[in-house]
Amino acid sequence: SELFYLNKYDDIEELRKDIKEYIRYYNNDRIKLNLKGMSPVKYRAHHIIN
Repeated sequence: SELFYLNKYDDIEELRKDIKEYIRYYNNDRIKLNLKGMSPVKYRAHHIIN
């Protein structure tokens, strides 16, 4: 919802594109302190390896 309400979209395809990009960012690039400074994907991969 934070993505949707911060932007105005002219068509559904533009919204879909931004949602896909936001999900990619959220899982791969976003750093969380409670995940020891790692992104969610890196944190999961780290625990699978160890």
